Amino acid sequence: MKSFLVVFAAIVSLSGAAYSPLPAPFTEHCIVGEKNEYDPTQASKVPWFNIDLDAPALHRWDEVAVHYKEEIKALISVIKNMTFPFFHGKLIQWVDQNMGNWDAKFTQPYQDELKGIAAATGIPLGEIVLYNAFYEIDAVCTSIVAEDLNNKLYHARNLDFGLFLGWNPDTHDWMLPEKMRKMIVNVNWIKGGKTLFKSNNFAGYVGVYNAVKQGVFTLTANERYSVVGGYVGIINWLLGSSSANWMTFATREAMETASSYTQAVEMLSSGELMSPAYFIIGGPESGNGAVVSRGLKSVEAAVYMNRTDPNGWYVLETNYDPDKAPLFIDDRRVPGNKCMQQMGRSGAGFQGIYNVLSSMTNFNKLTVYTVLMDVQTGALETYIRKCPDPCWPW
Repeated sequence: MKSFLVVFAAIVSLSGAAYSPLPAPFTEHCIVGEKNEYDPTQASKVPWFNIDLDAPALHRWDEVAVHYKEEIKALISVIKNMTFPFFHGKLIQWVDQNMGNWDAKFTQPYQDELKGIAAATGIPLGEIVLYNAFYEIDAVCTSIVAEDLNNKLYHARNLDFGLFLGWNPDTHDWMLPEKMRKMIVNVNWIKGGKTLFKSNNFAGYVGVYNAVKQGVFTLTANERYSVVGGYVGIINWLLGSSSANWMTFATREAMETASSYTQAVEMLSSGELMSPAYFIIGGPESGNGAVVSRGLKSVEAAVYMNRTDPNGWYVLETNYDPDKAPLFIDDRRVPGNKCMQQMGRSGAGFQGIYNVLSSMTNFNKLTVYTVLMDVQTGALETYIRKCPDPCWPW
């Protein structure tokens, strides 16, 4: 992927693709202290749905699936159109004929949930399986856990998705994020008649990328670039040589069963995963902030809040190991840290962190949404994002 970024930068430069270029390799600009982009009234644009974990798995997602079936079809259509020139339609034909059989390899309740979504939308099961699988291997992000001066913790992230998956020269946007922004939902996960936890999802996607369990912990998952990446894990799983769990199923299971921040860290530090990942975990008590760098089978590194460090009141993770330099044309870590330190601990809160995540290059053309979470109150706010020109393409 890293080499692709370099190639793409050259292609955009040579093609003159009706885009206002920014100085290479990127322009970082922190808006903290200059202007406020946080408008909590905009959170109401993302609807809420209930997923009852006590209901039959085949019908848990019926309301969401029926409501968004055209949007799910449109997204899959974009994938078909992008792959057709290379595979002459053979890829989707193979998906329709074979990936529907993959559902039998999923554990319950995921197997029945995927079948139920396929039935409710009228979309072939293979395509629903593909739709749920591709989030496992392509997402770039920025996640932050921060503590204010009153020892209250906040958790936030930008989700960036769809690099190289179709550029629209008319709208100056990536085609996949254009479709995905129309599919963002908030979810109350219900158990025993009560809200167990909250998340935000793409309609028809049954895993969990971001979630809050009130008074217990918050969680986001970022992709981790690795030679032994998600593709290898999926192949091993298909060949029957692996009992690995899907990354976002592992996070969902942690949200459903972990009863403390410590237990959540322990759960996400163990077990075999389909793809490498960063798990960013926050808790309700001072100092509860961790970035767990996972390989397919074990933890390879972990970073925790460190109150003896002047900047140890927060942890920030993009898509690179904390002890390694980011790719120079994909550096969101340096701008993110610059903005966090400019904001300072006194500014930590929904407004301050939202403005950090509204600054370049953490906010870019791939950014689909920003989510803000408060572990103490259980608040979750999701904002649909589209970066106006001039804006860095990723």
